[in-house]
Amino acid sequence: MLLQNMLFVVLFLGAIGLVGWLSTQYNYHADWTENGRNTLSETSVALLNEMPQPVVITVFVRETPLMRKHIAELVGRYQRYKSNIELRFVNPDAEPQRVREMNITTEGEMVIEYDGQHAQTQQVSEEGISNALQKVLRGGERKVAFLQGHGERDFLTAANYDLSAWAQQLQAKGAQLYGLNLASVSVVPDNTSLLVIAGPRADLLPGELVAIQGYLDRGGNLLWLADPGELYGLSGIGKQMGIILQPGMIIDPNVSQVGMQLFGTDDPRMALVASYGTHPVVKDFDFNTLFPMARGIAIDDVDAAWQRTALLQTLSNTWAESSEVIGSVGFDDEDIAGPLNIGVALQREVTSDSGEAQQQRVVVIGDGDFLSNGYLGVGGNLQLAMNIVNWLVSDDTLLSIPARSASDITLELDETELAVIGVGFLVVLPLGLLGTGFFIWWRRRRR
Repeated sequence: MLLQNMLFVVLFLGAIGLVGWLSTQYNYHADWTENGRNTLSETSVALLNEMPQPVVITVFVRETPLMRKHIAELVGRYQRYKSNIELRFVNPDAEPQRVREMNITTEGEMVIEYDGQHAQTQQVSEEGISNALQKVLRGGERKVAFLQGHGERDFLTAANYDLSAWAQQLQAKGAQLYGLNLASVSVVPDNTSLLVIAGPRADLLPGELVAIQGYLDRGGNLLWLADPGELYGLSGIGKQMGIILQPGMIIDPNVSQVGMQLFGTDDPRMALVASYGTHPVVKDFDFNTLFPMARGIAIDDVDAAWQRTALLQTLSNTWAESSEVIGSVGFDDEDIAGPLNIGVALQREVTSDSGEAQQQRVVVIGDGDFLSNGYLGVGGNLQLAMNIVNWLVSDDTLLSIPARSASDITLELDETELAVIGVGFLVVLPLGLLGTGFFIWWRRRRR
């Protein structure tokens, strides 16, 4: 019996030792939160896979254990997938000169260095870190030109109609933005990664159209936001690519039915897109998107070199209204029946000046309002916009980083539920404790 007990103790201690050794050799991580907010998104993991060189993350934060622990845990999620990430803490009070040199303005601000590039972020979150990683990976090479001089939506202005909020998102991800007036510059610069034509409201000059066509002939990438109405000379460029921008404004009765609940509006001129195809821009995209005052786009396969894909499509009971939209509207014979394409993606292979084959990419959207300051935050409009740009500049894996938030941080109770909880804690629970104590006292008295 003694030998059996000793053998049990030895085996038990051996098992504990084996488990301890295995814990030093293998790691297991489980995230049981509802939306996986403690785990890196697939996009962030794909981003790390594009970065073979070491990464140094320097955080300027005081000797605050709780904050440093939070940052270390956040960076640790990245280190699980990329072991050569080094985390450094700098006390700003101990190194004021370095703080001034790096222009650090906020406690917790991070400086991320990679392959000779560096970027800073004040967001202590996956979104902030991954955006900074994208910026250093791109190395400032993505130059986005916004066509100007014809009343286009301005990427610098904060008016609801303009695009400054979207432009700030592009800059946060490392894109370099500039305005391009082809009346003073005869060609689109060769180092332009993407040309944006955002709803001109005046005719383009013949020389400007030649410059845009020359840019496309050289294999340049284009995002064209074609609002309903006049095309101001750009229809020929659309036909050359095999797309026809249809007349009229899309009417979506589905928004009239559910729009007030989902988006705070019941305007039928708001076109809803709720399902998507398998194109890389919208693959696994599960957000509703809203397109105010949009037009339809038809595909005409006149040039076999272009591969055309319908990117965004309205529901089947929509239509393009041919007459002016005033009051209640209904479908008639002059209208164009849905479903209608709102967005089209085009791709073809071209040969660069150096003789190398490269992919040219174009996206045409029959609406510019979905990117405007007034509507960018509606539904998944921002995520879709960033996906479009990343695909256009061939950053297929660098899709927008979703902000992870807890869905259970707010507890909402009505008056009845609050009353029940109040009575329970203030009356029932004290009385229960008193009753239990009295019962125990009474039982002991009887003994």
